[in-house]
Amino acid sequence: MTKPTLEEILGRLQKLQAELEIEIDQLLKEKRRQFHYTLEQGKVRFEQGFKALQRQQRIGLWRYLLGARLAHVLSAPIIYSVIVPLALLDLMITFYQHTCFRIYGIPLVRRSDYMSVDRLQLSYLNAIEKLNCLYCSYGNGVVEYCREVSARTEQYWCPIKHARRTPDPHHRVDKFFDYGDADAYKQKLQSLRRQWDESAPKHTPESGD
Repeated sequence: MTKPTLEEILGRLQKLQAELEIEIDQLLKEKRRQFHYTLEQGKVRFEQGFKALQRQQRIGLWRYLLGARLAHVLSAPIIYSVIVPLALLDLMITFYQHTCFRIYGIPLVRRSDYMSVDRLQLSYLNAIEKLNCLYCSYGNGVVEYCREVSARTEQYWCPIKHARRTPDPHHRVDKFFDYGDADAYKQKLQSLRRQWDESAPKHTPESGD
């Protein structure tokens, strides 16, 4: 019995991932029905009267602050100070891709796909909780956005797999050349630099928060 090649294993993984994503989308649809909301052009629409029920579960600001742990309150300035490097990274990555990607011929990453503020529509959150959610959504959105820009850069300039697989490689790595395969790198690099559509990110705004 012949052992499967790495390409065959990766192909099965990609097929399995596609099947899992279909199941996840179906589960998300069921969750939307369960919690009485729909997505219309990426925007959340709750059923009539359901937001009023959510507001009944909201904790008031004073009660929320009085019940907060002291350590959480004292650490808040440290957490929010990270907004400065996050915003700077966001700005620099956007500037980078809008200049260099146009030079290289790499399709631009659509930043809006990675930025979601739909948690602000949850009426059971008070103002502080909504601010926290907004900050977390922005921070993680910036990281996802930057990762895709970085992944496309790597695909263009150095699409070679590492000798040791990292814990959470980006989705484009499976298309890269095997570590040590000089022939594939030399012969197929230009071709891989044009394979953007088939390596498109699986994320869609409809998959939501």
